[in-house]
Amino acid sequence: MASFSRSSFPSRSAPSVDLPYLRAYSPTLQGQARALLEQGRLGNILARRYGQAHQIRSDKALYDFTQEFKQRHLRNAGTINKVLFDNKIHVVRHALGLHTSMARVQGGRLAAKHEIRVATLFRQAPEEFLRMIVVHELAHLREKDHDKAFYQLCTHMEPDYHQYELDTRLYLTHLDHGGEPLWGGGPVVQQVSEQLSE
Repeated sequence: MASFSRSSFPSRSAPSVDLPYLRAYSPTLQGQARALLEQGRLGNILARRYGQAHQIRSDKALYDFTQEFKQRHLRNAGTINKVLFDNKIHVVRHALGLHTSMARVQGGRLAAKHEIRVATLFRQAPEEFLRMIVVHELAHLREKDHDKAFYQLCTHMEPDYHQYELDTRLYLTHLDHGGEPLWGGGPVVQQVSEQLSE
């Protein structure tokens, strides 16, 4: 009678790559992302899809960009006092941006002060990713919780919100697993640019 050890049989499930940014998505989508990541193709696909980074580099330009969205979609929402890129936001903790609101007594009335802080990662990213995070933080002016009304407001301001959010999460996954920044002018960007021009 033949004896079989555990090592005689192939493993039923190979150790899988952890995808913290994609946990809310379906197992099918996670599997596709995992396969692209393992093949080293995820970064190239994103670089081809989005091309160039936006030109918004200063806090003033970011403030103007955010105000334009607010004026177009949320005219009656509270005033935004400050918008800036913040290098202290830890993307690892799943925070890509922050909306803070403080209430102060001014004279005899209560005044709210709103600030939006965007992770510096978005300084060198496609405009679509920046729009997604700005729309997300602006939606918090009206809706505090991430519920159906919140996401409806996001898609009202940016119809492709969900696709851009997914692609941003895929990009974070790419970076989290040792991928090069795609829009910082590094070797990956140059390589993809050369492939596109051929």
